[in-house]
Amino acid sequence: MTPSGSPAPTETAGPVRRWLSIIGVGEDGVEGLSSAARQAVTDAEIVFGGQRHLRLLANLIRGETVAWPSPIRSAIPRIEEMRGRPVAVLASGDPFHHGIGSVLTEVVRAEETAVFAAPSSFSLAAGRMGWAVQDAGLVSLCGHPVETLLPHLQPSRRLLVLSADETTPNAVARLMSENGFGASRIAVLEALGGPSERVRECRADAFDLADVARLNTMAIAVEAEREARIVPLGAGLDDALFETDGMLTKREVRAVTLSSLAPRAGELLWDIGAGSGSVAIEWLLAHPANRAVGVERRADRAARARGNAAALGVPRLEVVEAEAPGALGSLPAPDAVFVGGGIAHEGVMGAAWDALPPGGRLVANSVTLESDLVLGGFVGKAGGTLTRLSVERLDRIGGMRGFRPAMTVTQLRATKP
Repeated sequence: MTPSGSPAPTETAGPVRRWLSIIGVGEDGVEGLSSAARQAVTDAEIVFGGQRHLRLLANLIRGETVAWPSPIRSAIPRIEEMRGRPVAVLASGDPFHHGIGSVLTEVVRAEETAVFAAPSSFSLAAGRMGWAVQDAGLVSLCGHPVETLLPHLQPSRRLLVLSADETTPNAVARLMSENGFGASRIAVLEALGGPSERVRECRADAFDLADVARLNTMAIAVEAEREARIVPLGAGLDDALFETDGMLTKREVRAVTLSSLAPRAGELLWDIGAGSGSVAIEWLLAHPANRAVGVERRADRAARARGNAAALGVPRLEVVEAEAPGALGSLPAPDAVFVGGGIAHEGVMGAAWDALPPGGRLVANSVTLESDLVLGGFVGKAGGTLTRLSVERLDRIGGMRGFRPAMTVTQLRATKP
């Protein structure tokens, strides 16, 4: 495989035929296509696309038409069967920007494809607003919960947001108003580039746009009110941002824990004894490609972790209601593991360590003597370092003030050789 995930090229006696044409289609239909793209559609024995795409290019198509099934990936085997014969795939705008292009190149080599891209919805929206694309946050809510937007709501930020359907703008306006961003301006840009194009704008807390087209993009100028619920960009979120029954890795210790876990883009974390889910949530916030599975035996805490994840904009957190180590065998292999509970339970540390690949990181936090003894024994056998973390917070002591110490935490940090 190549670094991009495409099938590795093989040696051939001559140039590879570009039999698969991937064509971006705008709302202007045929008029927006180059002559080469038009020819590719006409020459294709079979044309795959959405109903809208097929309708827009109906006058060009000479071959068989196939509307995308659900899920779209179920059409891939038939496309592969056509290898070497002219096939056209129609997509919206730029097929490689939140589009079908990267899905196709998982099974078809790039040198077998001819790509005819149209401007993406983001580019068109930026042009209408007079914004620089590189200075705006780009978010797709297609196939993602609306809460995914929350970490991107930073004061004075500009966002371009791809809507899932006609209900998305109202849902976004409601979410923003509920979280203290009601003064933000939302522009809804519909059917960009076509004869039915329309751009309308209003405040989030006064959203009253009716009859929104299914195909729309939002341009949001974020304004945060004084009490807005802003998700900070650094590690160690305020404890008050999490609902908890007390099973919460506190802010200062959590910041050190995330530093020890050292998240990298696209990695998977196991959070064993997830409690309120705070460590897994911050792992996910570190990069949009990161994944996390929380293992929590209590149903109430598992539900609380899911709620916290949604409220902080990472609803992709997966929470497994089960007890370690028994639950670990069915999970996908992790890149890092955090053990926040169950250290003294027989087999948990060993199972976590065994699941890690070379270079994987294991971090465990202990507040009891029994767990400390387990961590000490682990270091003696497998290596790693132990660190004592002490935090004192200012508190009232009678009529005066003094620093009250929290429970000291022993932290194990180990990297698999």
